[in-house]
Amino acid sequence: MTRRYWNINLEEMMKAGVHVGHKIKKWNPKMAPYIFVKWKGIHITNLVRTARFLSEACSLVFDAASSGKEFLIVGTKKKAAYLVARTARKARCHFVNKKWLGGMLTNWSTTERRLQKFRYLRMEQKTGRLNRLHKKRDAAVMKRQLSGLQRYLDGIKYMTGLPDIVIILDQHEDYKALRECITLGIPTICLIDTNDDPDLADISIPANSVSIVSMHFILKKLVFAIWEGRFLYKKS
Repeated sequence: MTRRYWNINLEEMMKAGVHVGHKIKKWNPKMAPYIFVKWKGIHITNLVRTARFLSEACSLVFDAASSGKEFLIVGTKKKAAYLVARTARKARCHFVNKKWLGGMLTNWSTTERRLQKFRYLRMEQKTGRLNRLHKKRDAAVMKRQLSGLQRYLDGIKYMTGLPDIVIILDQHEDYKALRECITLGIPTICLIDTNDDPDLADISIPANSVSIVSMHFILKKLVFAIWEGRFLYKKS
């Protein structure tokens, strides 16, 4: 794995609230090595370790992007939906920012059929054929189908196979996605808060996964590394 300098500044992480964990009573004892101190009833994450794992993750995605690998970013928290979509599109990554549909990866053949239906309905809408259907009821049904598919599949509409690496912004919120990746052996990078299990993902980044500012800081670093890797891949 390529070792590069990713300009991960501890002071900037502090300002983003990356260090702020959950209340002490909610912690997972496995997180003990990643906790720096207890403060006013909450755990404070050790940012030196956070910086180390974030740097490793950046180097991993840089190498993967520079060899043409595909990424999926998962963040289904309502307040993070816009951030996930905007950031993923910037780096030309696939994303899921609404509900995770069970079997989205482990039952890929079903997902492929849904995607084919979604693409077909989008084309029907773009060409105006939906509006020209003789039966208004048929048009209404198809428009509802398109709306539902777009809500959940819009971020993966260009996916033609399983992703090479999955980035998960909140282990607790998107545990189903993580379990599917583990089942399939897909490498994962996961933000873990003080109530999470650091042993599940391939690279676990100890960080505040509640604050949108904290998630943005971590995701911005990862996406920059992906963008750098893609630029190198284009030149090769």
